[in-house]
Amino acid sequence: MSPSGRPQPLSLVFLLGMGMASERINCPSRCICQYLEVNCTGQQLHEFPAAIPLDTRQLILAANNVSHLPAVELSFLADLVYLDCRKNLLGDDLDFTFIGVTKLVYLDLSFNNLTQVTFSTFSHLLSLVVLKISDNPNLVAIEKDAFANNTWLRHLDMSRTGLTFLDISTVRDLPNLRFLGLSNNLWHCNCSFLDFITWVIESNIHFPDADNITCYTPEGLRALEMPVVEAQLHFSCLTQLDKQDYIFLCLIGFCIFFAGTVVAWLAGICAVIYEVHTSKGEEEEEEEEE
Repeated sequence: MSPSGRPQPLSLVFLLGMGMASERINCPSRCICQYLEVNCTGQQLHEFPAAIPLDTRQLILAANNVSHLPAVELSFLADLVYLDCRKNLLGDDLDFTFIGVTKLVYLDLSFNNLTQVTFSTFSHLLSLVVLKISDNPNLVAIEKDAFANNTWLRHLDMSRTGLTFLDISTVRDLPNLRFLGLSNNLWHCNCSFLDFITWVIESNIHFPDADNITCYTPEGLRALEMPVVEAQLHFSCLTQLDKQDYIFLCLIGFCIFFAGTVVAWLAGICAVIYEVHTSKGEEEEEEEEE
């Protein structure tokens, strides 16, 4: 019976019952399922949850103990656009992990144990707009072309990691990038890093917590902000010579000296030959006159 006292059609009751039952059956254990969303936050999960509805578009696995994302299980979620894996134990190689979720727009891998990012890590995520890999203290390497395919990337956070160097082309060539987190990393500010520092200063991109984008090494530049570091590196790198430069100049000087010596020797020989030839000619003329 309906609240108005009218009997409801059996078909409607049946469909509602089936819908509620299917929602309960398809929802992973210890997770909360809503329309196209599965939320497993803080459930102490050690493995990727099973029986996730295939039409899920938003999956939240935050604050668990998951150490591995299975590529095969993820590939079943072809419509997934939002994946939150922050505060887990992910640290193994993630190459080709996201090969089956090409519609992904938002990916949060912050507060994990990532160690590196290669071209194969995110290369299949052609629609990715937001990527958070901050607070991974063991993240020490990001390949030069790691984000080459992520041309829609707009928000990239790499703050509070173990990075000491980042090639300028890694982020400069992202046409839609507007937000870039770089603070509290272990930047090694040497002459090779000067171009990147100059780009950070001159770029129109928003750098949150910009006051904490500082050098960690060398000791003389520690905790200095980028504008100050750029001025010092411009002086030391562009007006002073390194040891290799001195060696190169010495080699050039030696080559010039050696070439000059050889040319002078050849010129001397030619002069002697010319003088001998001239003397012989004069003697022959004198003999003919006599």
